[in-house]
Amino acid sequence: MMRALWSAASGMTAQELNVDTIANNLANVNTTGFKKMRVEFQDLMYETLRQPGSVAAEGVQLPTGIQVGLGSRTAATRKVFAQGTFQDTGNALDLVIEKNGFFQVLQPNGQVAYTRAGAFKKDAEGNVVTSDGLPLEPPLVIPSDAAAVSVGSDGTVSVTTAGSDAPSTIGQIQLASFANPAGLINLGHSLLGGTAASGEAVVGTPGMDGLGNITQGVLEMSNVKVVEEMVQMITAQRAYEANSQAIRIADSMLEIANNTRR
Repeated sequence: MMRALWSAASGMTAQELNVDTIANNLANVNTTGFKKMRVEFQDLMYETLRQPGSVAAEGVQLPTGIQVGLGSRTAATRKVFAQGTFQDTGNALDLVIEKNGFFQVLQPNGQVAYTRAGAFKKDAEGNVVTSDGLPLEPPLVIPSDAAAVSVGSDGTVSVTTAGSDAPSTIGQIQLASFANPAGLINLGHSLLGGTAASGEAVVGTPGMDGLGNITQGVLEMSNVKVVEEMVQMITAQRAYEANSQAIRIADSMLEIANNTRR
């Protein structure tokens, strides 16, 4: 069986995953805090027919060898943490992180998850929560008589109550950072989870130790650029077509060999 059949088939499989990833990026073009993903490829094993530097029968050392590649595979899907565009909303609980850092939210299982989506709300008890009702970590409770909420660039949260002109501090938002954010795992619902690859979360005050500042009344939109994704999709489609053509050519060569008559 010709190697080209399996090599081209591996290329088609890799491009299928590439298109799946691009489609997911495009589907989340309007998702708050979404970070696009990129597929990374690598070549597979090589069959060595002649070792480079081997000695020929005449005692001459050959400068090159003969190797045949066996295709490609997907090495990784890497999340790109480039800053998304900002959208001014004017909502007091819409927060954005400028540059590095993640908001922390507490999941029902007691584990902390991380997100760049800062579209927070207030529940019936005054807790600041995500759209799915997950509370901010550390917890932040807004008094029921709060007339205005102010969030400073360092995460300090102050409220002004009815009948009072002086704001009072009720808490502070803390951010988390990771040595390798690309090692975080997607949990869905705009949440990320820590892994052994990402390292332990380093929690600190916004604006300090490399963490970004917080801006109130603004949301970070997806960093997906539709034009770039469309170009990537066209490139993946053409690569898929080229590999399918290689399979047709290899099949045609096998047919010629099978039909050979003496």
